[in-house]
Amino acid sequence: MNFDLFSPLQLLILAGAGLFAGILAGFLGIGGGTVLVPLLLTLGNTPIQSVATSTLSIVITAISGSVQNWRMGVLSPDRVLGIGFPALITAQIGAYFADLLPAFWLLVAFGCLLLLNIYLVQVRKQVTAKRRLREEQNEDIAPETNSMNPTFARIVTGSLAGLLAGLFGVGGGVIMVPLQILLLGETIKVAIQTSLGVIVITAISACFGHALRGNVLWIPGILLGLGGLVGAQISTRFLPKLPDRVVSLAFRTLLALLSVYVFWRAWGTM
Repeated sequence: MNFDLFSPLQLLILAGAGLFAGILAGFLGIGGGTVLVPLLLTLGNTPIQSVATSTLSIVITAISGSVQNWRMGVLSPDRVLGIGFPALITAQIGAYFADLLPAFWLLVAFGCLLLLNIYLVQVRKQVTAKRRLREEQNEDIAPETNSMNPTFARIVTGSLAGLLAGLFGVGGGVIMVPLQILLLGETIKVAIQTSLGVIVITAISACFGHALRGNVLWIPGILLGLGGLVGAQISTRFLPKLPDRVVSLAFRTLLALLSVYVFWRAWGTM
């Protein structure tokens, strides 16, 4: 797609997609790449350009949401850095392999990631429901303990998030939120806030790696990011809390539809 001249429709599509991705970022603790990459593919960009440009928009979106969380006093720098440091390294590895993969395999892998996310959303929902039930019953028992060492758990979580960021143009929140709940025993609220902070690190690292390889489309990425900036502010400050079942169902339905579309695009590259 040629972005030298912008039509009003192109501007509207980019801004609207960024806005939607930003709302997802603040509300679910994800970067929004699961929506942005398929959109950029639809607009005629190559798979590697779509992945790379998504990382740029995620940088802007995640910074917006994280600054707001910091102002509200709900962002823990220690938690963010503990997961973000290994992600900083593995994001470069992901960007390197993304540049090597043929378009077909990159799209197939991204489609599989979307399907995996459907399962992870369900896992997060079950763990959250179980914890909420225990809180409502006021169970006077010791907190849950994790068999994995917390430091190692943060390294695993951050490493996987960074790899996904560089490889698929996502922030990594889709894997960070459930892993923080399962491995570190964090609450859903803390996991989302920490995830958004770590995404700032993973997205900057991944974007830098892709920029060095000339894969980033700067103008579309900035436009998407500006829309995401507004969306993240809406979700972290003004978005009414929707029922968990509604959010979960809507998000899983979206992921299923996007996975079908991505697999169809992969088939077209053969």
